[in-house]
Amino acid sequence: MSASQTNPARTGFFASFKAHPASVGESYFGHMLFASRFAARLFAIAIAALIHAIVPAWFETTASDHIKAMADEMAARKAG
Repeated sequence: MSASQTNPARTGFFASFKAHPASVGESYFGHMLFASRFAARLFAIAIAALIHAIVPAWFETTASDHIKAMADEMAARKAG
């Protein structure tokens, strides 16, 4: 018996690395790149929001504008 036959939890864990990216039409590394870019954008938005918290006149709509745009991108990916 192989290791995957003796440990179904392990099979499910490793299969999940490809299952979700495939469900959105991407390879594992393509999905990693997209998710990494998405995370970087979220970090930048968080920094703008933090600066806005300190100086309210700066970045007044930056966070909300970018979050809305990202939500639209995600909706378009699901529809496509």
